[in-house]
Amino acid sequence: MNQLKITYRNAVESTKSKIIDDLSKFLGMKECIPSFEEYIKNRGNYVNQIWINVWLNKSTSISRIEKKMFLKNMGYETEHIDRKVLDHLFRTEMRTYMPFDAKEWLNGIWNTNNFNLELRYKEAREKFLQKKEEDRIQTALQNLQDELGEEIISLIEKNEDLLYLYVRHFVSFQFQKDLNTKQRYQLVDTFALEEKLNVLGRFEPDLYQTLSDFFDELTGDIRKTRNRKRTSFEYETYYYHYEDLVSDYLSDILPSIIIKQIPASYYNNEQSSLSKETVKALMEEIIIYECEYLANSFIQNLQHEFITDLLKLAKIPFDPEKHNEILLNDLSERERIRAEELAEVERKKEEEKRMIDDIFGQEYQPSVERNIRYVLHIGETNTGKTHRALEKMKAAQSGLYLAPLRLLALEVYDKLNEEGTLCSLKTGEEEKLIPEARHVSSTVEMFHEKDFYDCIVIDESQMITDKDRGFSWYKAITKANAAEVHIIGSQNAKEMILQLLGESNIELNEYHRDIPLEVEKREFKFSRVEKGDALICFSRKRVLETASRLENSGHSVSMIYGSMPPETRKKQVHRFIKGETSIIVATDAIGMGLNLPIRRVVFLENEKFDGEKRRVLTSQEVKQIAGRAGRKGIYNVGKVAFTSNINRMWNLLISEDKPIRTFAVAPTSIVFERFQNYYRDLEKFFELWEKFESPKGTKKAALLEERILYEKIRGTDIEAKFSINDLYSFLHLPFSKKEPDLIWQWEKTMYALIHNTELPEPQIKKRNLEELELTYKAIGLHLLFLYRLDRRTEAIYWERIREEISDQVHTRLKTDVKKLAKKCRSCGKQLHWDHKFQICDPCFERKYQKSYFKY
Repeated sequence: MNQLKITYRNAVESTKSKIIDDLSKFLGMKECIPSFEEYIKNRGNYVNQIWINVWLNKSTSISRIEKKMFLKNMGYETEHIDRKVLDHLFRTEMRTYMPFDAKEWLNGIWNTNNFNLELRYKEAREKFLQKKEEDRIQTALQNLQDELGEEIISLIEKNEDLLYLYVRHFVSFQFQKDLNTKQRYQLVDTFALEEKLNVLGRFEPDLYQTLSDFFDELTGDIRKTRNRKRTSFEYETYYYHYEDLVSDYLSDILPSIIIKQIPASYYNNEQSSLSKETVKALMEEIIIYECEYLANSFIQNLQHEFITDLLKLAKIPFDPEKHNEILLNDLSERERIRAEELAEVERKKEEEKRMIDDIFGQEYQPSVERNIRYVLHIGETNTGKTHRALEKMKAAQSGLYLAPLRLLALEVYDKLNEEGTLCSLKTGEEEKLIPEARHVSSTVEMFHEKDFYDCIVIDESQMITDKDRGFSWYKAITKANAAEVHIIGSQNAKEMILQLLGESNIELNEYHRDIPLEVEKREFKFSRVEKGDALICFSRKRVLETASRLENSGHSVSMIYGSMPPETRKKQVHRFIKGETSIIVATDAIGMGLNLPIRRVVFLENEKFDGEKRRVLTSQEVKQIAGRAGRKGIYNVGKVAFTSNINRMWNLLISEDKPIRTFAVAPTSIVFERFQNYYRDLEKFFELWEKFESPKGTKKAALLEERILYEKIRGTDIEAKFSINDLYSFLHLPFSKKEPDLIWQWEKTMYALIHNTELPEPQIKKRNLEELELTYKAIGLHLLFLYRLDRRTEAIYWERIREEISDQVHTRLKTDVKKLAKKCRSCGKQLHWDHKFQICDPCFERKYQKSYFKY
């Protein structure tokens, strides 16, 4: 308890000292010596409060151990007590602990012989009067300073034009000197101040139009700066150098100009009792203070000065009237030049606007006025729209089927040939030409408007809204060259297609499901999975994990996801159709063109990542996928189930779709032909495409992937040796541009083309499923080049290799899926199948939760 005793003694001494200080102030304020009773009457309450305040503050610093010992002796239970509670109890006890009677102590010393009241009063009174005089003088000084400040600022504003003439002449002379004596420097590494700057030689006046251009140059010195209370260093530019020079120059000339204009009354202010020297010093202090702000203002104006004007000015001796005349002439000439420059900018804008309109303007205005019969097949999924259109195409002398996916083009190719209608296949990655065939099945991107067919079928026309691929549907719909064109689409695409076709000859067929959809009222659980179920999720990883879970539970499973080879996907589908597998796990790829014997569609997720963010599925997406449930004669009721938010998803399923209002536009060969009337480089094309405002009801393709590839070869021999049309067609090749290995392969192949060397063969990797799928894509990219170069013999060889890879993918899916496990993406720890997230709880707490707590 020694600490408590020591603290108590210190508190007593501190209290005594504060009381004596208060007594001295009280004595000094009185014109005659007061009595003890008078002091106590006025200050008694304060004197008592001094002890409480001092003691409570000092006792707070006593250690926690001593506090516990004290409270324990007072009968408190102190084990496992909270710190705040402990401090509160201790502070409460201290309020009544050994109170110090300040009044009694003061009364005791007041009446002792050692307490000389008269002497104390005299000293206190002298200090009080001295302080009062100091305060008076300080107040007078502050008042004078405020008045002088206003007067000086007013005089500076009055003389600002003259001051600018002085500064302008000074800067012109300094600038000429710097041009003749200083060197230019180049910054090599922004983050390495210890590195020497590169010396570029002397300054050349022709390099700069205005002083602001020169201000960006480096002086060679290092400057200290403060940002958010942190000191840092950077290379100094002439902007800061000249700002300091102008500030110093103004400090030299401003006092002599301003002080002599200040009224004499400020020097003879009897109320302030200040000497003339003091007043003058105060004036100079205020003026110097204002110099920094004035310098900054002048620097802003000086930045717009033309270099040629300053160099002429430096040779002319300073005369206010002459220099003011020069300034006015320079300003007038500057305004004239600026006006001409602005007019030139506006002229170029107008010229560019006309050019953009000439290049792009007319290309995206639909003009369907040909003698073509259009047949629209509009309706829900799984209603026989495509079947009916294909029957019409088979009956025609020649026909073209345009599919959204290579898999669907392949299916129609197989279907027509099996049914006796000879049909060729044309996609970017393969061509299978059947002798004497007059029907073709292809992807929509392969459409050529000059090729005539008796019947053209355009499938999944609602994809006209797709920001990257939509223009292919727009082009096919508006430029199809046929006697009869069948357009298949969802209900929300009807208005847009009718608008595009205008006054054409149109037959509209609308389809409705014969098989009703029924939404299950309870949330889906894996324990209730049954034969004929299609489980839907939205990533390859989730498909494989779900398939593994089901396989390990004794179910046989087919799988479908976007990056799966079409041949493999076909085999997976056939296994399900034949009954070799009882369940299918798929992404939303199932929603496009696949008619399967599905009893129930189960949405394992209600959200998907659309390339930019995770979002809730749209009504059309829910309908497109859910519509795969049910098969006439097998399942006469299609069932739909969700794992969560059943009511919300049910509302999406039954709600009326908002009509499509916009469609995507993209560059065409005609656009590139018009562009080449003005420019010859793709960089400029991308710039103009960005500025081009597509017509109302349309949206531009972003061309992000094309730009990423272009950056790889911009300024290289590849860009120099290919025409703009050819180069863009190579940038536009349909391959996965998110795979670094494929981008590397594309780049190497492009160099092989310009150097006329052998094309690099795709890398064959087979160690796991991911490598097999990437190998399949690599061969696909190689085939894109081979078919573009018309090297069909090589293409046949690589198609055979790709088919073998597809078979291996199929085999791996059957054998490897069971080995898969759901793992934490951070530490790799195996997770339970029902774990909601892709990261384990310990990793989540370690990596994320800390950011939510502030200690």
